[in-house]
Amino acid sequence: MQAYVRRDPLSAMIAVVIIPVLALVITADSASAQGQAFAPTQLVKIGHVGPLTGPVAHMGKDNENGARMAIEELNAKGVTLAGKKVTFVLLAEDDGSDPKMATSAAQKLVDAKVQAVIGHLQSGTSIPASKIYYDAGIPQISPSATSRKYTQQGFNTTFRVVANDGQLGGMLGRYAAKTLTAKNIAVIDDRTAYGQGLADEFIKSARAAGVTIVTRQYISDRATDFNAILTTIKGKKPDLIFFGGIDASAGLMLRQMQMLGINAKLMGGDAICTNQLPLLAGNSLRDDQVVCAEAGGVEKSGQKKLDAFKAAYKKRYNSEIKQYAPYTYDAVMTIADAMQKANSADPKKYLSQLAKIVHKGVTGEIGFDANGDIKNGALTVYTFRGGQRTVLTVT
Repeated sequence: MQAYVRRDPLSAMIAVVIIPVLALVITADSASAQGQAFAPTQLVKIGHVGPLTGPVAHMGKDNENGARMAIEELNAKGVTLAGKKVTFVLLAEDDGSDPKMATSAAQKLVDAKVQAVIGHLQSGTSIPASKIYYDAGIPQISPSATSRKYTQQGFNTTFRVVANDGQLGGMLGRYAAKTLTAKNIAVIDDRTAYGQGLADEFIKSARAAGVTIVTRQYISDRATDFNAILTTIKGKKPDLIFFGGIDASAGLMLRQMQMLGINAKLMGGDAICTNQLPLLAGNSLRDDQVVCAEAGGVEKSGQKKLDAFKAAYKKRYNSEIKQYAPYTYDAVMTIADAMQKANSADPKKYLSQLAKIVHKGVTGEIGFDANGDIKNGALTVYTFRGGQRTVLTVT
């Protein structure tokens, strides 16, 4: 005798609906799993920090632009690590040229678990932030900080792709004495880690070359009125004024020097040696009046690569580079090179590769010594003629 089975119309309807839906879910899950095997599942987060507000915001944005160009190029190439395609992401932060903002920005990037940091622009922000990156084990490459202290803290995560103040200030002191034949020099610095450090190194070198430092004056990096100290300096009749500070201050200083009838040359480091200086100084900038040096430089054999970068930058941003965008670009590419050599974006795994890297960049060959300073860092001396920065020599 056959057992009687009750047929529930509602149950039958639910079964008709649920079974196909389950089939769709299983199929979708399988497709998703297959897609994940081929999707760019690995994100590599690169932090960049520089001043996006304040008197040198134009420099900070220039550096960020260089980093962004490198990120875009890496993603266009389709880099893979450990067999997986990766997507590079740039996390940009503003430090406002302020050490407290710099440490806050650094901690924010650490909390975001970035795998590397490019920055900061200035020594005064790079130095305090470097301890935070070191404690987190995150490599940091500054494209422009030149203070010797930055790489002398014993941090194996700290690197730079430009020469330091000892090299830059020392060369400028010798150049002032031997090439410009200056005998009496007045010195001004803005009391920042960069400005004071550079001035100290300049004075040491200039005095060793037989130059007399007739006075040393101090300003704030945000000061706008220099008439009092310039009047004092005018009475000392110097052949040359050395300024450890930024282009925004130097532009105003040149204007006020003209008003006071001071005809001495103005010399400084990389922070005044920018394409922005003629705009900041206006008609007060005479040909050959300013002599400055950049902690970096490219010999003629490598100029073609740098020119190509400059053209690409102008096409991308519709403006000329301000100064250190090529070095920021190279810093990102050096990090990526080290990651590819280690086949990993884990700082613990690629840090050793970064320390011994030899990377061919648009600014020249990049390799680091035991402190994280660039080996054989070039120095370029410039002046301004017709409002254009003009190379005098590369050393």
